[in-house]
Amino acid sequence: MSATLSSADTAWLRMDRPTNLMVITSVMLFDEPLDIERVREVYRHRLIGRYPRFRQRVVESSLPLRPPHWEDDPNFDLSHHVHHVALPAPGDTAALQEFVANLMSTPLDRNRPLWQVQVVDGYLGGSAIVNRLHHCIADGISLARVMLSLTDGEATAGVDPGIDEDGAEPHGLLPALPGTRAAAAVGRLAGATVRQGADVITSPSHAARLLGAAARNAGAAIGLLLTPPDMPTALKGDPGVDRRVAWSAPLPLTAIKETAHRHDATVNDVLLAAISGALRHYLQDHDSPVPEIQAMVPFNLRDLSQPVPSRLGNKFGLVFLPLPVGTSGSYRRLVSVHRRMEEIKRGADGPVSYGLLSVAGMVPEVVERRIVDLFSGKGTAVMTNVPGPKEPVFLAGVPVRSSWVWAPTSGHIGMSLSIFSYRGEVTVGLMVDADLVPDPEQIVLALEEELDVLSRLPAPSRRTGRARRKPGEPLSVDGHDHSG
Repeated sequence: MSATLSSADTAWLRMDRPTNLMVITSVMLFDEPLDIERVREVYRHRLIGRYPRFRQRVVESSLPLRPPHWEDDPNFDLSHHVHHVALPAPGDTAALQEFVANLMSTPLDRNRPLWQVQVVDGYLGGSAIVNRLHHCIADGISLARVMLSLTDGEATAGVDPGIDEDGAEPHGLLPALPGTRAAAAVGRLAGATVRQGADVITSPSHAARLLGAAARNAGAAIGLLLTPPDMPTALKGDPGVDRRVAWSAPLPLTAIKETAHRHDATVNDVLLAAISGALRHYLQDHDSPVPEIQAMVPFNLRDLSQPVPSRLGNKFGLVFLPLPVGTSGSYRRLVSVHRRMEEIKRGADGPVSYGLLSVAGMVPEVVERRIVDLFSGKGTAVMTNVPGPKEPVFLAGVPVRSSWVWAPTSGHIGMSLSIFSYRGEVTVGLMVDADLVPDPEQIVLALEEELDVLSRLPAPSRRTGRARRKPGEPLSVDGHDHSG
């Protein structure tokens, strides 16, 4: 079976560079050892059997301007993709983090389907699974749902509304678009793209229609293109090949919700404010400039009421979220994050960026690289948030302790932050360029400290004597500051 890559998928395929591999990485942790044969059966039936892309390889066209296509791998063998390894001694978190970081620097084999799984024995007496999937197969939102579809038991109990049998609703930092006015922008800008085939991909009129749609959203497109680049700091520069990873201890979601409720904010507002504070402290500790920075946030464009399509693929845009790293005071950062998130939710940057990326997949590779460099130069980090089930789930009969998904970074970006909520806890994972940030655990520790500071801030009404704001009214700074 053969099928042409969409222009969006082609764009992600061609973004691969030695310094930034376009590979999505997810990690699952287990307190008990896994049965490798049982794990292989799960992947054989629930991954290979459901999604053809996992047994297909990418074949480049020999004709100029023709897109690559999917082709069944005639030599497909599950053992080429699901590997069983032992974690080097002492088998602790630091050893697993080093193992994951080394994988992140290793390209996938382009002669085979572009995915790989490592079943790791010996992690703190239990196991870990590291999934790696090339971005041209699917976006991180779809991958999270696919990974959840591998689980059993309580996999569909007690999760967020809108879940289908393929997994939890991954609404992330920003909401899905269908039913909003932004959905109309998707139809105008990206509708032709998601239905394209080999017969239209090379047509000049096809690109013209997409560019015309972008012109109808000219304000958002110009805003994206004119967003100023982030300045070089201890977090941003030309990335190298090596990576480092670190992740937080499980953070109680109830406590974060209480903090959010006390300030009429959201859980995401609190987490982003804490992340901003952690990055600020890291820059200060490394004698670096401390400016406002931009995070690139995936913006889902799928109808999440529908199952993940068997053909997978990419259907999301990117928006720039300014993080108030240059703002002093934990409460002031929370106010700023809340205001900026509300502004982004009302914008159309997500659909417009999806259209621009789709156009990038149709132009010569040298032109696409310039587009990627233009976008990536504007940001310092990629940030994703995938809510998981509220109840424990099981893979191959063993309960999953925790999990998260890292989006790859492109161009001049060397940091990826992952927020994953599961069974009443939140875990934050950090992937960084080893040359730029050799000590990511410092950022994780600072994040945990920032959350503690935010949890101890009294409600504004108790600090000022003013009435609490009404729902929908903006947060405001009351004159009190909590330095940091």
